[in-house]
Amino acid sequence: MTRLRVIDNISGLQAVQLLRFVTFLIISIVFTKSHLSRAQIGNWELFLFISSLLSFFWVTGIIQSLLTLYNRNRTYRTDGETEGRKSPEIFNAFLLILFFSVLVFTLGIPLKFILAVPGRSPEIPYANMLLFYILLSNPVTLIEYIYLLNKRPHRILQYGIYTYSAQLLLVLAPVLAGFDEQSAVWGLFIITGIRWVWLLILLRRYTLPQISFDFMREHMKVGMPLILAFLISGSAQYVDGIIISLRYADPGVFAMYRYGAKEFPLVLLLANGLSNALLPQFSTREGMRAALVTLRARSDRLIKYLFPLVIVTMLVARWVYPRLFTPEFTRSADVFMIYLLLIIPRLVFPQTIVIGRRKTRVTLIAAAVELAVNIPLSLMLIRPYGVVGVALATFIVYSLEKLFLIWYVWKKMKIPPGQYIPIVSWLIHSAILILVFVLIDHRIIDLH
Repeated sequence: MTRLRVIDNISGLQAVQLLRFVTFLIISIVFTKSHLSRAQIGNWELFLFISSLLSFFWVTGIIQSLLTLYNRNRTYRTDGETEGRKSPEIFNAFLLILFFSVLVFTLGIPLKFILAVPGRSPEIPYANMLLFYILLSNPVTLIEYIYLLNKRPHRILQYGIYTYSAQLLLVLAPVLAGFDEQSAVWGLFIITGIRWVWLLILLRRYTLPQISFDFMREHMKVGMPLILAFLISGSAQYVDGIIISLRYADPGVFAMYRYGAKEFPLVLLLANGLSNALLPQFSTREGMRAALVTLRARSDRLIKYLFPLVIVTMLVARWVYPRLFTPEFTRSADVFMIYLLLIIPRLVFPQTIVIGRRKTRVTLIAAAVELAVNIPLSLMLIRPYGVVGVALATFIVYSLEKLFLIWYVWKKMKIPPGQYIPIVSWLIHSAILILVFVLIDHRIIDLH
């Protein structure tokens, strides 16, 4: 039986990301309809938040550098599943992730007290479980990329369907049976164990268990700047949650913010897919002109399809939130509408050109500026506007970062914005979206 050819690596990864988003969305909805209090839901969200906070930058950096080396350096890489064609490359990347997981686990023992929020218990909810979850969950992120590098996109999709279906069952079943949010955390541990078995099978099938210090040195040489970049840029994203958890002792407020602080998933999926797909073309001067044309055309298509969807979503947000969740989460809709505005800077791609041309130091500078501005601006806006002000600060600083990168590409790389941005279409759709937001915010349009 022939497999569907329409599933490629990009669509496979996009599907898994969408499955991940839908899974946690369903869990969030069910939790609000269950017996769990808002404080208990806040503990669950805080558990997920901190585990991601302590892991995302170095996991992403190691995986991104693996993808870079795997595609450009054929010293280590060979394709296939037979013993004679295996490579130590992925295995050594696995060892690096495992090493960093153990390091975070070790450092996290004293750090859990430092992260304690004043005004509540001196311990983060389920702090010990959190550290073990970080230790175990990060290495299994390699699974979908092992399939990616070995050109098995249909396996990526199958892995996502099987594991996220199981995750729904293991997390929701105990809560629906009347247990507390800690039972949901145990469900995460069980599915992580299943993924570990899956990972070990793949390591045996696709890799040669041979330590290569040469590759590790090369991997870290490429990966360390990426890790630092993701640390700085990603920290800006997590600053909001940290400021809110420090400002408000009530975990329910944190839960309310987290339920609203979500971008439109299709924007992220399609934008990231477009950017990653074009990166190789920008790496050569021969392919850059064609890549700019493609980037502009595909951006225009995304703008014309996604902006109307976001506008409709914004119009019904205040009506949907109290019905999708509970009336306690009505305020989350205001946070969500501000996050919908992120489509405006999200659908311009100067960073694709910068990274493709290997000007990674510029992305570090942009990320540092974003973080430096985000912290004082969030602290300033949280006083008059509460959690909504923190969300507004996120939109402002992310837009400023994109403007800086647009300026750099224009002035330093001599590529004007019009070559890769459909300026007229982008400006018109952005203006309409902002107008709709203002009208809704002032209750001139009210579908609630």
